[in-house]
Amino acid sequence: MLRNKKNLWIPAFAGMTMLALLLPPVFAGQLEPFKEVPIPAHNPQTPEKIELGKKLFFDRRLSGDGTMSCATCHDPEQAFTDGLDIALSYPTTKNWRNSPTLINVAFQKYLFHDGRTGTLEEQALFPMMSAFEMNQNLDFLEEEIRQVPEYAEAFNKIFNGEPTKERIGMVIASFERTLISGNSLLDRYLNGDKKALTENAQKGLKIFTGKGKCADCHFGVNLADDKFYALSVPENPALLNDPRVISTMRFVAKVYKFKEYRTLNEDPGKFLITRNMLHWKEFKTPVLREISKTAPYMHNGVFNTLDEVIEFFNQGGGKGNTVLKPLELSADEKKYLKTFLVEALTGDEIIMKYPELP
Repeated sequence: MLRNKKNLWIPAFAGMTMLALLLPPVFAGQLEPFKEVPIPAHNPQTPEKIELGKKLFFDRRLSGDGTMSCATCHDPEQAFTDGLDIALSYPTTKNWRNSPTLINVAFQKYLFHDGRTGTLEEQALFPMMSAFEMNQNLDFLEEEIRQVPEYAEAFNKIFNGEPTKERIGMVIASFERTLISGNSLLDRYLNGDKKALTENAQKGLKIFTGKGKCADCHFGVNLADDKFYALSVPENPALLNDPRVISTMRFVAKVYKFKEYRTLNEDPGKFLITRNMLHWKEFKTPVLREISKTAPYMHNGVFNTLDEVIEFFNQGGGKGNTVLKPLELSADEKKYLKTFLVEALTGDEIIMKYPELP
């Protein structure tokens, strides 16, 4: 009932991930070197706000049973992912999607694989109140944080007021905007150092912007177009028929008031948010910076290696998709492309000094 997308309009340029070959007309975006992080006017950065946000990011008080913090699924040692195909979840439950990296999240126009929020301030609160993630009641969390003198004093100093859930989201968002990947070999190359990339990486860049069609969707500073596409990514076998996963997806569908949620057996992607059939099984184009550190890949973590991802796009995406076509890359071309992704898109390491929690 929901999968019939015949006669529907197909986006002119596509791509949830790299290497997209699109139906005409194609569009190759411009790669840009790292530039200043965008800061919203309603939440300006201050050192105090960032430090408080860092403490809360690592504080397990933010979960209902005190076992999880934001860092549980966004571990600094795992490039701010958890390194798993499917994100960690609250005890006795199971998540249904991969945990995306927070590196350079400040540049993203939409958050989550389905784009349900448009600000980091909102994003920070979603996992806390999610029943299968941190499972915390935000009104209760406010009272918990108000009872910690150090936190109460810090919020009062920053906001001239007490902790609220909105302010908790603001300070965590401020910290997340400091998680930046810059000064990569690609940045140096785009800034004029033509020797920054190895010979093989330069060959990979040529494929990335040419035959591979990656730059049709992966361009700009973050190598992502902030759009959503349905590429028929294979289902993750680990999730099929798992009653905990079915419970999670039907719960989310119920929250978004999808009437047929009781018969849902697959991830509908952005459709749940917009209720527009054009968005059925569409997922957001991921960022590619630090891509070599953020496996497994895709919204459901079905691919463990970049080789698998490259081959998926080389084959023209998943069965039945109307967005991609086979690329016909040779073995050497795939090798050069991987070299570019691994070597050129890795920036300076983020040095994390872990906070002392009150």
